[in-house]
Amino acid sequence: MLLDAQLSQLILVDYQPRLMSAIFEAEMVLANAGRLAQIARLMQVPVIGTEQNPSRLGENPPEIKALCQRTLAKMQFSGVEEGLGEWLRPPVKPPAGNARSLPKHLQKPSNTPVERNSIVVAGCEAHVCLLQTALQLLEDEFDVWVVTDACSSRTERNRDAAFDRLASAGVELVTTEMVAFEWLRSAEHAQFKAVQLLIK
Repeated sequence: MLLDAQLSQLILVDYQPRLMSAIFEAEMVLANAGRLAQIARLMQVPVIGTEQNPSRLGENPPEIKALCQRTLAKMQFSGVEEGLGEWLRPPVKPPAGNARSLPKHLQKPSNTPVERNSIVVAGCEAHVCLLQTALQLLEDEFDVWVVTDACSSRTERNRDAAFDRLASAGVELVTTEMVAFEWLRSAEHAQFKAVQLLIK
């Protein structure tokens, strides 16, 4: 199964500087998170950030925060425990009038927003906040994709253990470039050159 930009949302988990200073390969991870968010914006994929205990750990870097439509401040390790799942699902609108009883050709077209159930997740720490968020999104019946080169932990062992556990639970493990080219699908896409510049 390939990612579809029209069905995707991007979650960036806890890239706060006080945390990142202790993260394995932090510079590369943060650079890939920024690329992912820029690509998502080019592809009109919604971007949501989370911040763990921002009063103590600070906010996400301005270059990440500026690319997020919304940022969820949380104390729970899983963003889902703080309402992230509700942010990811469009509000259900009650049916108006008796439109269902009308013949199809007289019914107004539905303006229900498209459900974007493919959740692309990246962040830190991979074995704590990212893992718990991803597993709970999976429990909530989202399709979850974790971007391995935009995730890390304080130690390589913890990061790799998180990836093993996520994969065995049914999460798809991908890279920044895999996400970019699956969202594009073709070299003829209007944003191909802009995305290519970000990757190079």
